[in-house]
Amino acid sequence: MSRLIVVSNRMGDPSKPPSGGLAVALNGALNELGGIWMGWSGNITNTAPGEGQLHIKQMGNVTTAGLDMTQAEYDGYYLGFSNSVLWPAFHHRQDLINSDKQAEQEYRRVNLNFAKRLQQLVQPDDVIWIHDYHLIPLAQELRAVGVENPIGFFLHIPMPPSQIFSVIPDADWLMRTFFYYDLIGFQTEADAMNFRLYAERKLGAERVEDDPKVTAFGRTVEARAFPIGIDVDQFRSLVNEPDARELRDRLHTKSAGRQWITGVERLDYSKGLPERMKIFRELLHKYPDNIARSTLVQIAPPTREAVEAYADIREELEQLSGAVNGEFATIDWTPIRYIHRSVSRTRLAALFSISRVGLVTPLRDGMNLVAKEYVAVQPDDDPGVLVLSEFAGAAEELTEALQVNPYNIDQSADVLQRALTMPLEERRERHGALKAKVEKGNVVAWSKDFLAALKKVKKISS
Repeated sequence: MSRLIVVSNRMGDPSKPPSGGLAVALNGALNELGGIWMGWSGNITNTAPGEGQLHIKQMGNVTTAGLDMTQAEYDGYYLGFSNSVLWPAFHHRQDLINSDKQAEQEYRRVNLNFAKRLQQLVQPDDVIWIHDYHLIPLAQELRAVGVENPIGFFLHIPMPPSQIFSVIPDADWLMRTFFYYDLIGFQTEADAMNFRLYAERKLGAERVEDDPKVTAFGRTVEARAFPIGIDVDQFRSLVNEPDARELRDRLHTKSAGRQWITGVERLDYSKGLPERMKIFRELLHKYPDNIARSTLVQIAPPTREAVEAYADIREELEQLSGAVNGEFATIDWTPIRYIHRSVSRTRLAALFSISRVGLVTPLRDGMNLVAKEYVAVQPDDDPGVLVLSEFAGAAEELTEALQVNPYNIDQSADVLQRALTMPLEERRERHGALKAKVEKGNVVAWSKDFLAALKKVKKISS
């Protein structure tokens, strides 16, 4: 049986219980098939560039391979090109692109180093699955060192349209590297179409309407949507943990008759967090019955704090939450509870389960699994309402959510009020449809679908 090789910027630890849906899926697939999970070790080394140590650990039938980086490699590959060029471009924030030729060179060099190290570990029957924007050129580098195995790629973030992708330095080079994969997975059909149209319009690629295959440079790649899900059973089980029950009971006691509106995202400019607070402020202005009755809980753990744009948004959120609380707070009620630190998944599950509204308002998002987590833990007898940005990848699937344009603060406040006052029968109807979709499209099914498609594509093309 073929082994599976997973490559991602940060690798999971098969010896520990996985904390997120992706780790659940990949751990499960690796444990079933046996294989390797390769990624950055998390270590910064003082060695020469490209000479970082590869730390090999064997845990059952899974091997982890963690590669050290120099500070220059980390700064250029990760903070530089990945997160100061690709991340803003793919999230439609061309204004935040910080182009640096040295950073691009480090990005290419690190991908080449990953390929050279991985080539030494690959066996002829292995299937390789590469993840996300940090490692887009890796298949090209693997082919250059003689790896002919099936190689798939999954993009966890949005794929921008050609007009935006074109602003990336050396965009055509980056797009060419996609053609060294056998299968590319995207979160949505719209993302897959953006890829196919760029290849056709900018690179002269050949494709047939309604066919996921695209041919250019003598290579054919299949580009399809594989919407990622969550581990529904695992996340739902957290609600019954003692810590979750204690939090639910305490919140019910302290806030009888009040309604919780909950948002949980990393602190990132793509998540629409300032817009969310403005929507809530407009709700209080337009619908004052919510004063002293509805509370927005916004949890935004820190991320990429070394990138300047993240310091700016943190300052903006602190000012906004302070302004709203200063304007509307009463002696015994705080309108916005803004938490800038990590909260355990157990406590998040508890909070979601008692929230009347799950407010998910990204300005651009690959999928947004928080939306699916919120749906998973809603009680069937008295469910809450998911309010979801139309710019989240999840909006393509979760059509029964109340969808909003977070740039339109006034109309979004109206939709939020509708969610807070929605009759029980409609809430149950919408929740039932959303629950069925979330359960069917769980993360284990996602990984199995992708790997089955990769093996099929490679077999056909061989």
